[in-house]
Amino acid sequence: MALNERFLQELQYKTDIEDIISTYVTLKRRGNTSLGLCPFHNEKTPSFTVYHDTQSYYCFGCGAGGNAITFIKNIENVDYIDAVKILAQRAGLEMPEDGYDDSLAKTRRKILEINKEAARFFHSYMMSPEGRTGLQYFLNRGLSPKTITHFGLGYAPDKWDALLNHLKSKGYYLNDIAQAGLIKKNKNGGYFDIFKNRVMTPIIDVRGNVIAFGGRVLDDSKPKYVNTSDTLVYKKTNELFGLNLAKDSGKDTLILCEGYMDVISMHQAGFTNAVAGCGTALTNEQVRLISRYAKEVILGYDGDEAGQKALNKAMQLFASTDVKVRIPTFVGGKDPDEIIKKLGVERFKAMLEGTSNEIEYKLLQLRKKHNLTATQGKIDFLNEAVKVLSGTNPIEQDLYTSRLAEELGVDKNSIRIQLNDYIKRNKRRVEKKEYKSIIDNSVREMTKESYNESLSIRAIKAQDRLIVLLFLYPDCYKLCKNFDSNVILDGFWKKIFNIIIQRIEDGLDNDIIYFSEILTNDEMGRLTGIIARTSNSADPKKEFIDCLNIVTEEANKRKASQVGNLSDDEYRKLFSNNK
Repeated sequence: MALNERFLQELQYKTDIEDIISTYVTLKRRGNTSLGLCPFHNEKTPSFTVYHDTQSYYCFGCGAGGNAITFIKNIENVDYIDAVKILAQRAGLEMPEDGYDDSLAKTRRKILEINKEAARFFHSYMMSPEGRTGLQYFLNRGLSPKTITHFGLGYAPDKWDALLNHLKSKGYYLNDIAQAGLIKKNKNGGYFDIFKNRVMTPIIDVRGNVIAFGGRVLDDSKPKYVNTSDTLVYKKTNELFGLNLAKDSGKDTLILCEGYMDVISMHQAGFTNAVAGCGTALTNEQVRLISRYAKEVILGYDGDEAGQKALNKAMQLFASTDVKVRIPTFVGGKDPDEIIKKLGVERFKAMLEGTSNEIEYKLLQLRKKHNLTATQGKIDFLNEAVKVLSGTNPIEQDLYTSRLAEELGVDKNSIRIQLNDYIKRNKRRVEKKEYKSIIDNSVREMTKESYNESLSIRAIKAQDRLIVLLFLYPDCYKLCKNFDSNVILDGFWKKIFNIIIQRIEDGLDNDIIYFSEILTNDEMGRLTGIIARTSNSADPKKEFIDCLNIVTEEANKRKASQVGNLSDDEYRKLFSNNK
């Protein structure tokens, strides 16, 4: 059952999309729109636009679009009903008890219950005499009983059905346990535990829900780590381990580590603002999550080759945010956990306090690559250094050019001239590349359904405009009496056309908020994109009739083309079938 119209109407009245989005994105007002950097892809030139009149948003860079509900769905990684609940709570509204289908939300809640019970089971088993092996592992790693309890650490028994039998005894069904990612079906149709003979780390989201688990073997057997696969409540690319605790540390800096044990050791040592990715390389979604809770991030990656690659990728991802990046130089161990154990908390603290900013780190890496005692080495170094400095503000540029000039014995003005020249050339390249990206994305979106159907640009524009006119000017519906809607191509256009027509016939409004439940994220993006790229009409009814005619003409052309491609036998059968 869909949410009732009256509730959605009141929710829309009490929800301002700019207020919602501005808590996640820095927006600048421009007339009746606001502009910002898209939270759904990396960009340096703002292309994310919020439209106040239609209460919608659209990104001309990646095609993301929709209304407040769509935005909350995507930014918080929740389903439609949960997104509505978040907005309703913000607006001070009660959800209608008889006006929505809560089946998906109920399944999510069931999975969270099962995960919570599983976490209790793993922890209780480890604290029992039978689970002493798992407890000893954590104690040997230097963790205190208080820390073990604080993180809810546990141990999965060395049996294939221990958790399965426990959850069944609690009344949970096999299908729900499987959806939680805790059991798997074997070849014979039976089920077995995913986690067996492993120390267990529960992954908890910022709301305090157990959403997944990470399991590690006690020896060197393979696979070393097993993590929960993506489920209805967990998507590893969207989560950060330890953020549920780090967000309450009282600090506006987060320390980003590579592994769970690094985070746990650091929290035990007093660095309660440490977090880590969930078994995956850093993602855009995790960067956006960090930017919501911190103004600065310390990249505490391992010192090995893999760690340095991860660090360089992280710097690239944070470059499109307002989050300041700092990089420590770790010595005395391969990772924070080992350094703290070997050198102690104070030495590790000093390493964190002695961090370099991103520019200093990059210049330091360049120094290692070049022989600065040789003339050519200095030239090569400065050629690369100006590229690094091109992304800084004027004050930073002045300070660093002065420092480099003094260090290398080069005239500061020479460095400055080269820097300004590179900035100008690079600006033209970036603008050209981003403009091409925006145009390519718009063309791709307009022609998504044309590849297989050989649609002309004229047909694409006419169908787009037809939808917009019908959406903005419902009176145009009266002009559809003699129109054969079958000439509209199956797929996105026909789906939207039929939805709008049905709502008009039912006497309902066609505000964008009513489409969130019916359309996919991609379809919402396309619809808001079409609306965003078009303008109001001076004579909507005349233009609507023109679009109807064009759509019909183009459909007839396609039909004629298809007939023209028939073989002689197919052509004769066409007529024989119509007798």
